[in-house]
This record gives sequence, structure tokens and C-alpha cells, in this order.
Amino acid sequence: MKRDAEDAVVLDSVSDRTSADVRRFSRRKQGGDSVVTVVRGEDARRRIEPKDLPCESTFDVAPLEGIIGQERAAEALALGLEIRAEGFHVFVAGFPGTGRTTAVHSFVERLARSRPVPRDWCYVYNFRDPQRPKALSLPPGEGRRLAHRLEDVVAFLRRELPRAFEGEEFQNRQKEIVSRFEDERRRLLEGLNRRALVQGFLVQIGPDGLYIVPHRGGEPLPEAELNAMGEEERNELFARRRRVEEDLAQTFREIQQREREMREALRSLERTVGEHIVQSAFSELFEVYAAEREVLRYLEEVREDVLEHFPLFLKGPERPLPFLPAEDPLRRYAVNVFVDHSETDGAPVVVERNPTFPNLIGRIEREAVLGILRTDFTLLRAGSLHRANGGYLILPAADLLRAPFAWDGLKRALRERSVVVEDVGETYGIVTSRSLAPEPIPLDLKVILVGDPYVYFLLYHFDPDFRELFKVKAEFGTSMPYTEANVRNFVAFLRTLVDKESLLHLDASAVAAVLEYAMRLAEDREKISTRFADLADVVREAHAYAARAHAERISREHVVRALEARIYRSALVRDLIYELIAAGTLRVAVSGAEVGVVNGIAVSTVGDLTFGRPQRISVSVSAGREGILDIEREARLGGRIHTKGVLILGGYLRATYEREAPLSLAAQIVFEQSYDPIDGDSASLAELVALLSALAGIPVRQDLAVTGSVDQKGNVQAVGGVNEKIEGFYDVARALGWTKTQGVVIPRANLRNLMLREDVVQAIEAGEFSVYAVERVDEALELLLGVPAGARDEAGEFPPDSVHGRVSATLKRFQAMLRGTPPVAAVRPPEAPQEAEAKLPPDPFPRGGGSGS
Repeated sequence: MKRDAEDAVVLDSVSDRTSADVRRFSRRKQGGDSVVTVVRGEDARRRIEPKDLPCESTFDVAPLEGIIGQERAAEALALGLEIRAEGFHVFVAGFPGTGRTTAVHSFVERLARSRPVPRDWCYVYNFRDPQRPKALSLPPGEGRRLAHRLEDVVAFLRRELPRAFEGEEFQNRQKEIVSRFEDERRRLLEGLNRRALVQGFLVQIGPDGLYIVPHRGGEPLPEAELNAMGEEERNELFARRRRVEEDLAQTFREIQQREREMREALRSLERTVGEHIVQSAFSELFEVYAAEREVLRYLEEVREDVLEHFPLFLKGPERPLPFLPAEDPLRRYAVNVFVDHSETDGAPVVVERNPTFPNLIGRIEREAVLGILRTDFTLLRAGSLHRANGGYLILPAADLLRAPFAWDGLKRALRERSVVVEDVGETYGIVTSRSLAPEPIPLDLKVILVGDPYVYFLLYHFDPDFRELFKVKAEFGTSMPYTEANVRNFVAFLRTLVDKESLLHLDASAVAAVLEYAMRLAEDREKISTRFADLADVVREAHAYAARAHAERISREHVVRALEARIYRSALVRDLIYELIAAGTLRVAVSGAEVGVVNGIAVSTVGDLTFGRPQRISVSVSAGREGILDIEREARLGGRIHTKGVLILGGYLRATYEREAPLSLAAQIVFEQSYDPIDGDSASLAELVALLSALAGIPVRQDLAVTGSVDQKGNVQAVGGVNEKIEGFYDVARALGWTKTQGVVIPRANLRNLMLREDVVQAIEAGEFSVYAVERVDEALELLLGVPAGARDEAGEFPPDSVHGRVSATLKRFQAMLRGTPPVAAVRPPEAPQEAEAKLPPDPFPRGGGSGS
């Protein structure tokens, strides 16, 4: 193949070169050398040799302790948990599957072991205001013991008080007091009767009380004699009656006084007997809790209430109505052990996976009795804030924000540094029924929110309270450097997984296979992915295949089979697309050459599978002033990043060719047979090659596919999904017609991202498939067009037979054709009205996604 004398390119024939004897070719120009790298098989995938690992199997290493590969996050987490000042709670930012929650839990648990066990909390009856239960704090484990001791006291009183009051001594003393009262009342009534007789009246006892009737000879005076009395005699009788009535009233007062004295004497007797028993019941409690002032005050209130209501111990439960269940009046003496740390070792660590308002703040339960709901202090239930008090609470941020009222409830508790068990309906005015209002419990804990980075940015920008309460951010990365220490920790992670789930141990070959998969997930040969959830799933599936084969350990074969099975399960859509390409429904050429057409590579994600597929990109050009028209954008299928990439092409053209004259062209770029939204700039190199091919009239090799983005100066920049793109074109080339000349052009900056499938690597090693790494647009042009790109000479002109020379000539011809023609605006469809977008903060981790990515 001839080359310009100034622009010699050393490249063996594509048809008979192999990766063993062709490593690279150089294009020399005045500014220096530009090199295209032909990737060797050993560089297409980093292979981990089992002998280089620190073990022969996971059985040889100790389980993992600590956070692996997240030194930055660990340091931030340690600082946030160490600072006890208000507002230094922690937000752990990281993507799902990176082991953030498990790692944080493990880290916090180790720290919690060195912290003191917090005090117990109990709710008890408030004798002054039953609607406001009292909160008691006790040393750890004492809450349950207090409840048991009070149960014993109540049981003792239930047994001993009736026994004492039914005893012979008490009965005799009680009868004596009653007998004295009866004797005194009899004496008073007899005196009244004697005085009444003197006045001519009898005192008789009737069903409604005492009656005064006139008498004669000890017999009531007949009514006829009363009617026959004269007026003077009747008046005298009435005067004597009034004196007897006054005497009767005075006697009644004296009897009532004696009755009061009797009742007081009986109460005094009962209290004396009860006090002795109650004092013996409570004496031990007062000694045990002598150092707990609030507990002593409560026990004193209990003792006084027992002495005041000791008859409750002498009869069964009350029944308001015969058909209603009995209500135990002694329930008031129970202790609701709200938070029990009797079995806690160190500070509590609580992971609340369902952070609803009741689960965080606590709840007031109710009992249904014949359709009527009732509650009391024994039905108060602790939330995770109460259980984590004195320790650490780990919450999933997204679930917290989705739960109604939960985020506001958490913020209020952290601001006030106390938590009150509330009925959410009553708190927010949803219901107006009266409920309990328990005393608040002081809070002293660290809250750790776990969420993805975008949730953090949303809260930080739109919730001022968040910035005041969560001042520490611990960010988890999705990968870690490939170092000896991290490899050891990675193997320790596998050992932990094996122990935790009783899996088969992995031999060194299996560990190497999992490590290689981790590097592919990281898209970097020098890094290991921290998507531990995905890696753990692979190990679990490999264990299933090993167990099915009755193997003693998991080997590379089982890991590879698990990975292949994962792809097969999810690849239905990919295979259907490949079938359409093989059938010619979707047009893709993998041989020959065509002007203005290039094979770009799109990346699609369907569920958990990401795959590449060739996509024809075509360009048509003509004289005009419209410039470059992105058909995807005009059809509203192109995303912002893709549009930016197309606009950069215009900048490249102006920077490269506008020295002679203003650009005068109309070009249309389109992804053929593309019906889905497209985004990303990874197709801009392919679009530029197609554009320059159309302008130069030089056909593009169809056995090569292209990926890469470009800048205005002609540099080729890195893209994502390079492994999937190469493998996608490889699979389609094998299906359409294997010429052994096919290959993919990638940016040189993506070399460290290569972790290709073994079959692709083998094809590269056999010289049947190639991967070229370029750094400049000119290198890609020479590969794809087979013509020197060309460089300006001393006169500032491109060689006429070079790519740039032909493009420049075409642009000059267009300029001449349009000289004197006014500019014509491109015809575009009317813009659809767009709704005002919410002013969200920029996503620091944008989700890639269109087929152009």
C-alpha cells in the first residue's frame, strides 16, 4: 500500500498479520510520532494466576474484619461516630450492592463493644395523671428485675392481705370496734326513747328510719283521739313533738359521729395491719433501689396507693357490666419494661430496615373489647430510636423518606434530643380521640443514614435541617485499587461469606476467577469492584454447581459456569437482537467498505445484563449553510450528551478546515434503524469518521467497528462499556461472516479497562480478531479509510491524496458553489412545548443509559 513520502505508515497487510508479529504501526509527522496500538491477547484480559494469590483456598485465611477498600469512608465514619457534639450524625453515601450497610454494621458493632451498656427504660402508672405515664431510667437489666419484683410484691399482697384480714386476731379487734359502736348507738337511742316518753311520744323504727308518734300507756295514740283534741291541747302536743324532734336530730348527729369514729377506727386497724404487711413487702425494694431517686419516688407512690386501695387486693377483678371481661385494677402496679438491655453487650446497634413512623418513634397499642378500643401504659411499645438510645441506629435513607411522617419525626427527635411515643394520627390531626401522652425519653445516640449519592445531594440542597443534623458524609466507592492488601481482604471477604452461609470453600482458581470478574465489574484492570452483593451471588451460584457435581470445593470451572448461566438467563433480548441482525432485518455489514457509513457500537442494558451491538451510522453531505444536522436530535431521540458530541464535530471541522474559508456544508447524521432514545458521546468518533468519509469520498472499512468520543482538537477520549462493545461486535461478526479481519477501534485511554471474555481473547491471540487503541482522530482515519490522514505542509496545505486533503477540497468546492448564496436556515420541526423543569441539583453520578452510551 503506497503512502505519502511525508506520511509513511508501517502496517502489515490486515489479511495475513497476526498479533504475534504485529504490535503497532506509527505515523510520523512533523510534530512527532503518533502510535496505534494493536492489543495483544495478554493485554485484552488480566489473568490472575492462582499461584500469585495469598492462599490455596479460602479455608487458609481468616474471616474479614473491618471495611474493605473504603479507607476514606471508614475514616469519615470513625470521625463522625467519635464526635459527640449535636448534629454530627453520619450519612453513608454509596450505590446499592457495595456492601455499605453490612460494612457499616460491622464497623459500628466493633466500636459499640467498647462503649458502656445504656440504661433500661420503663413506663409506669402515673398516680397523679393516669393519661401521662411516667418514664423511669434504671441500670441495664434492672428494668426487667424491677418488673419481676413488683409482680412478686403484688402476688405477696394478694396472698397475705386477705390472710391477715381473715385472721382471728383481726376479726376480734374488728368486732370489738363494731361492738363498741353498736353499744354506744343503743345507749343513745335508749336515752332518746326515754326522753321522748317523758314528752308523750314513742320512737319507732320503720323502713325509712325513725318515727315519732304520740302515745298513751305505751301505745300509739289513735287518730280519732288526735282529731278530738282541742286546739290548745293540740298546740301543746306539737310543741312537745318539736322538742323531741330536736332531740332526735341531736341524737342522730351523735350516732353519725360515733359511726365516723368507728369507721376511722376500722381504717386505722386495717391500715395498721396493712402497713405492717405492705412495709414488709416493700422493704427489700427500697433497699435495692436506694441509689435510684426516681425509682424510690415511684415505689413510695406505689406503697401509698396500695395502702389507700388495699381492698382491691381483697376482691376479684371489677366487671363494669356482667358480660364485659373483668378489668384487673392491680394492673396499675405493673411495670412496662420499655427498653431492656439485660442481654446487651456494649452499646446497642440497631438496623431498622422498615423505618416507618411507628417503627422509629414507637406506638401506642390498643385492646379491642366488644368493639371498644382501650389502652394504658402497659401497651406502649418502643421504636428503634428507643432501642438504639445510647448506641447507634442505622437507617436506609430512601425507605425513610418514602415512609409518611417518618423523616419529620426523626428530625424532630434529633433536634429536641428526646423522643415521645406518639399516635401519628393524633400528632398530625388525622384523628382527635384522646390517647396517652407519655413522658419523653432523652436521646443520646448516633444515627447513620445509608443511601445513594443522589439522595444525599437532594437532602443537602432542599432540606436545611439535613445539613444541621448530618454533618458527616462517609462515601463508599464502587471499586478499590488492586493491591496485595486489598486482595487479601477480598479473599477474607469470600471466607466470611463461606462461613456465614455454609458454602463450599473456593480453591485458588475459583478465587482468581471471582477476582477477574470483580475487575471486569470495576471496568479497570487495576481495580477490584466493591459490588459485593453481585460477587456474593456469583459465589452462591458457583456453590450450587459445585454441590451438584459433588465437588469438595468450588473451582474456576464452577465460577465460569455460574457467570455464563447468569448471562444466559438474562440474554433473551440480546439474542433476539442478534437474530434480527443475522436475518438481515437489522442491517449491519461486517465486511467490505462503504462511503459515509461506519459501524458504531451501542450499549443496551436490560435488567442485570449490559451488552453491545453494532449500529450503522450514516452521513450524507452536500453544499449548504445548515451545518451538521443531528437527525436523532431533530426526532427528539437524542439526549443532551449525544447532542453535545455532535456539536463538538462542528468545532473539529472549524478547527481543522476553516483556515481556508468558512465552512459551507449541509450534513445529516443518523443512527440507522434506531427507534429508541440515544444518549452519550461515545459515538462521536464514529460519526466523525463517517462525516469525513462522506466529505472525502473514501469508503470506510465495514469489518471494523468504532467507539470513542472526540474533542475539538482531534483527541480521542475514553468511553464506558468498552468490553461489552467489543464483545458485541465480535458476536455479530461471528454470526454474519467470519473473515478473521474484523476488529474494534477503541480509545487508548480505555486499554486499562479491557477484561474481555476468554473466547474473544483467544481469537485475538490467534490473529482472528483485533482491537486497536488510538489516541488521535487521524489514527482512526488511517485504520478505517486505508488512506493517510495527512498533515499540513509548510505552505499550510494538506497532501491532495490524504483524507484531510480530500475533505478540504470538497469543502472548497462547496464554498465555491455557494458563493453569493444567502445562508439558509435548517428546516426543523416545531419544538414541542416543554413543561418547566424542577431546579434539581446536578446528578454527581449520572445514570448512563441510552443506546449511544
